[in-house]
Amino acid sequence: MRLDLTTLNLILAIEQTRSITRGAQQEHLALAAASKRVSDLEARLGVQLFERRSRGVEPTEACRALVRHIRSLHASLHALESEVVEFARGIKGHLRIAANSGSIAECLPPDLAAFSQAHPQIRISLEDQTSAEVQAAVAEGRADVGIFTPPMLDNRLQTWRYRSGRLAVLVPKHHDLAGKDAVSFSDLLAYDLVGLHAGASAQELMREQALARGQTLNARLQVRGFDAIAQLVEAGLGVAVLPEGPAERFSRVFEVKLLRLEEPWAEREYCLGVMRQERLPAVVQRFVEALCPQSKT
Repeated sequence: MRLDLTTLNLILAIEQTRSITRGAQQEHLALAAASKRVSDLEARLGVQLFERRSRGVEPTEACRALVRHIRSLHASLHALESEVVEFARGIKGHLRIAANSGSIAECLPPDLAAFSQAHPQIRISLEDQTSAEVQAAVAEGRADVGIFTPPMLDNRLQTWRYRSGRLAVLVPKHHDLAGKDAVSFSDLLAYDLVGLHAGASAQELMREQALARGQTLNARLQVRGFDAIAQLVEAGLGVAVLPEGPAERFSRVFEVKLLRLEEPWAEREYCLGVMRQERLPAVVQRFVEALCPQSKT
């Protein structure tokens, strides 16, 4: 079934104005032509898109679903136009990267800088997402490359080992645990925990570990951003588990103490993933080879 943009834009205009007449005017169509387009589309889809009322129309659930896709299509068309226009400015490609917070805080920025310097004609966009969101974005084509921590949730991805990292603990400078250099996870469960928002890989991992011990996680505060976590720990609102790289930096800036987390699962890997396909786009292939040299073999 072929859908033309004029009709889709008309549906969007009618949904916004709640009127076929005003929608037709907005899209510069005659009322009779607009009504026929709506009727023809309803017949082709086999659903009613609008309920006719005395003072206009009301979109049906089917219409609302269609409108969501139309808006998504508009966003994709805008991105397409922007990217193509960039070729006139000397830009030779656009790389969309989705990465989890830990990789952005620990290891990704220097590699992005090096790649950008080596390939100045490739525009890079980066979005911070949870590991599960990163995998979905790559599998669904909303990102070209994803960097995340296991587990693997989507077999549509091809992955390589990118970097290794470690989780560490931050406590206030005068906390009960501040006299130690290392702690177990069980040591932390008696205290309020400050962590990232639900869905973040470290947060989910801690929740699972607490349940395995028959306990619940005292997740008192959940925020976005490791710097916010460090400030809340400094204020005495709890202890935190976060990647060792940013934790070490925060221990030099805030009144907090860095402790080693003595747990096997504190060691973790960052994976780089792309959509599984026979041949990668040239820009994506260059990026994969730059960050994961073993991918060449």
